[in-house]
Amino acid sequence: MLLVSACLAGVPCRYDGRAKTVEELRDAVGRGEAVAVCPEMAGGLRTPRRPAEIVGGTGDDVLAGRARVLDDAGEDLTEEFVAGAHHALEVARRHGVDRAVLHDRSPSCGSQAIYDGAFHGRTVPGAGVTAALLLAHGIEVQPPETTG
Repeated sequence: MLLVSACLAGVPCRYDGRAKTVEELRDAVGRGEAVAVCPEMAGGLRTPRRPAEIVGGTGDDVLAGRARVLDDAGEDLTEEFVAGAHHALEVARRHGVDRAVLHDRSPSCGSQAIYDGAFHGRTVPGAGVTAALLLAHGIEVQPPETTG
C-alpha cells in the first residue's frame, strides 16, 4: 500500500487552499491502491493557512526538539506539525504502507528538500517532519517526480 500527500491526490489542502494533483496518484487512491493524508490538517491546521517553514534545522531536528516550525508571521506551529506527522504514521501502520509519495519542499512532506526557514524561497537538502518520522520507521519516502 502507498501513502500519498492528500494535495497530490487532488485534495485542496495546501497552505494556499489549492491541490497539487498528480493524476496517477489521485487515481491510485480512487482504486484503493493508496491512502491519502494531509499531516498539516490532521495536526489541526486549517486551509488556507499562512506559509510555514522549519527554522533551525530539518524534520529530524523538529522531532528531536532542536528546531521549530514557524509560519511567516512567527507563530509556532511545531506542535501541530508533530501531531500531524504522528497521525500520518498511524495511518501508514494501519494500512500496511511501505512507501510514501509526498509533496517535496513542504515542512511536513518534503522528502529531499525543504525551504530553509528564511521565507525567501530557498531550499536546503532535508526532510520535513512527517517524511522524517516515516523514514525513521522504515517507510520509503519519495517526491512525486520519482514515481513510476
